[in-house]
Amino acid sequence: MYINVNGELMREEDAVISAYDHGFLYGLGVFETFRTYDGHPFLFNDHIDRLQASLEELQIELETNSDDLLHEVKRTLAANNMRDGYIRLNVSAGAGNIGLQTEPYQSPTRIIYVKSLGAPVRNEKDGTLLSLRRNTPEGNYRLKSHHYLNNILAKREIGNDPKTEGIFLTEEGYVAEGIVSNLFWVKGDTLFTPSLGTGILNGITRQYVIRTAEKLRISVEEGYYKKECLLDADEVFVTNSIQEIVPLRSVDRVSMPGKNGTVTSKLILHYEKDRTSLFSSKDVTR
Repeated sequence: MYINVNGELMREEDAVISAYDHGFLYGLGVFETFRTYDGHPFLFNDHIDRLQASLEELQIELETNSDDLLHEVKRTLAANNMRDGYIRLNVSAGAGNIGLQTEPYQSPTRIIYVKSLGAPVRNEKDGTLLSLRRNTPEGNYRLKSHHYLNNILAKREIGNDPKTEGIFLTEEGYVAEGIVSNLFWVKGDTLFTPSLGTGILNGITRQYVIRTAEKLRISVEEGYYKKECLLDADEVFVTNSIQEIVPLRSVDRVSMPGKNGTVTSKLILHYEKDRTSLFSSKDVTR
């Protein structure tokens, strides 16, 4: 497998970073994960916009643009003879002295990882409410950062079953998000999802679903909800950029319609149509 380190393609076993990289020493780094369909990354510009906003928050200066990054993603796919793949675009602060740094990081480390996924398939999962609570964000809002201990501990709680997704509650008992996903549910004619104020990640697929639901004239409400609202739902699904829109067939053993949910099915069909014809949510929403 070839990976891309600061624009240089190399075998994965030959790739190294500095022992003084502050992404390693202090967790100062962020990443984006997304899929490519026939060589094209879906919602790519949205991912890059979020990446750039996160880097600004961390004062990491990445001197490149979305066109350059897209070129590097496609170079890395080609080097691995891959069209449909998982992409992780990782940016860490880069090397510095030991000690906390207040000045901006001007020489970050950028790594593009790829993994073969094959054609997308529709899946269902079971949701399980976690006893572990969702930690609060490190700053004003949650970044897709290197700080992943809360997620790892949650995954250890539920185990490795790929058909199960753990669902976090906040310390106050509000529904938050999945271990690697955002959460939605339907009650009556309304689509519900937790507010960003609960400390969840503003997922790219989450944003897509909200905009698409509004386009389809489905009422959307974001707020603070207790678990009873989730367990009383008509339909529940989770989202992320790799697994797409995944219906839940149960939540804490309460049966749900899964892929037979009316609203869920409608959103999945819309997503499947868009991913084959559009490569940025700006095209989707205008």
